[in-house]
Order: sequence, then structure tokens, then C-alpha cells
Amino acid sequence: MINNKKKIKDNTKLVKFDEALELVRSEVDNSLSASPLIIRGYTKHLTESKGKFIRAVSVLICAEDKDGLIHPNAIKVAASIEILHLATLVHDDVIDNADLRRGDVTLQKKYGRKTAVICGDYLFCVALNLATNITDKEDYLDVDMPNYMGKICLGELNQHLNNGNLNLSMYQYLKIISGKTAALFEASFFAGAIFAGCKEAECKKYKQLGHYIGMIFQLIDDCIDFENTVDEAKKPVQSDYEQGVITLPLIKAFEDVSDLKEKASSDQMTREDINEAVAKAGGLSFTHRLVKKYHSKSMKIIRELELTENKKANLIEILNKASHLS
Repeated sequence: MINNKKKIKDNTKLVKFDEALELVRSEVDNSLSASPLIIRGYTKHLTESKGKFIRAVSVLICAEDKDGLIHPNAIKVAASIEILHLATLVHDDVIDNADLRRGDVTLQKKYGRKTAVICGDYLFCVALNLATNITDKEDYLDVDMPNYMGKICLGELNQHLNNGNLNLSMYQYLKIISGKTAALFEASFFAGAIFAGCKEAECKKYKQLGHYIGMIFQLIDDCIDFENTVDEAKKPVQSDYEQGVITLPLIKAFEDVSDLKEKASSDQMTREDINEAVAKAGGLSFTHRLVKKYHSKSMKIIRELELTENKKANLIEILNKASHLS
């Protein structure tokens, strides 16, 4: 159950969004740059390429009270979630043997896979330490960061176990990305709602909204592998299947193009075959239609929430960015 007692003490300094986001960036940079000397060179490399901080931004927007102010504990957890996300990217790059991330060389490419794995593990520890280093911890136990970390790991493992699975269903795939990607968005929105002092029913709506936006984010990423160039994506493209990852556009193609599975099972399927089959089956338009469904469900929740006009506009902006509508 959500603890609805008053969480904000009279002497706690609340901050506006812009200041809060700068504090999150500083918290992340300080956590990485203050790493033990043995690992500091590796974590410093990660600070040189900045992400969009969309998950941290989500925490902060959801954590705003009716006056647009944010509790400092939300800043700590937002930084924790951003470092947790960074840890998953480091591990993803090892699994995918990726050379490029955020337009820069990956940790595993520059320093080796074993070093990158250990650094990713270290970042998980940093994230968990930050999340537990907040005041009045007993008021925020419902955020349950270790549980969300477990969901992410299980989602990644589920994807790995289904690498090359030509019979992967849409239902199975959506379950994979529900853990692999959507869980961290869900945690971001849920944590923000708790820090804002929302009641249990409202917290559940924020949580569901985060889930939908996380699903959108991954489905759009699936399309980027087909639709964008390396320069646009700032990471490898036309490479998911080559890494064994079966995404929704290709699942649709396997269902609709009769000889595609036969080509794939006999290792005769080329990238040209994949692109032609996805185009023939309408795999990308199918995936974009699903994104629109999640977008509509998200908008329904946003309309149901009691929000200031500014907070509503900011939530819609996050939704549209995830959907590539802005």
C-alpha cells in the first residue's frame, strides 16, 4: 500500500524543475567522477557522451506538486534511475558487441568486454546506493528499486533466451520489452508520483502511463533499426537481427511472408531479404499502429489525472517525444 502520510517536512527546500534537472545532472556526473581510482577512467568515458535524461525528466515532472515544486529525494532517485539506465546500456553494448553508443565509441569497444561487464555491474551498485541514500526512506519503500532492477535483468535474459527464435510471437515479444525497457519508465513515473504525494489510485495511473510510454519507446527503437541511418540514430542500425534480436516488424514479416522462416532457418536470409519482407508485410506500419494505440491509452490516462496545465503539457511532451511526434 502507498503510505499517504505527509512526506514533505516544513524545513525541506523544494526546487523548480530546471534547477532539479541540473541537480540530477550534477549528481550523475559526481557519482561517476567520484568513483574509486581503479574504475574512474572507465566511468569518466561514460560522462563524455550525454543522453537525453528522459527517464530522469519523467521522474521530476511526475514529482512536481501543484506549485510546480520538487522534493530533493526525487532528485536522488531520478539520478539513480539515470545511472541504472546507463548500466543497462553498457551491458547491452557488450551483448550486442556494439561499437557506437550516443555517437561515441562504446566502453566495451574501447576497453574490452570483460571490463565493460564489470563497469556495468558497478553502475548497478552506484544506482542502488543513490536510491537508498534519501531521507525518510520508510515513506518511499513502494518505489522498490531492487524489484525494478530485477525486472530489467529478467527482461534482458528473456530476450537473450529468445535470440534467433523464429517462432517468437507478438505476445512473447511484448512481454520481453515490458521488462527490458518499459519497467524503467514505469519506475520513473511511479517514483515521481509517490514523491508528489499522490494517493494510491493516482500512483497506479502514473505507473501505467510509464509502462505505456516505455513500450512506445522500445517499439519506436525497433523501427529506427530499419528507418534511420547510423548518423541519425548515433548507434548501429540494420543490426538487430544480425545480433539475434527478433523485433516486432520482423515478427510480422515472419507471420506474413511464407518462405522467410525457411530462408532464416537455413542461414540464407540476407539483410536485403529482411528489408523486403518487412516492407511486403507492412511490419513498420504495423508497429507504428501499435504505437498509436499505446499513445491513445496514454492520453486517456493523462486526461484522467488531476494535473496543472503545465504538468499536463510536459507529460504530453514526453509522450510525444517517445512516439517521435515532436
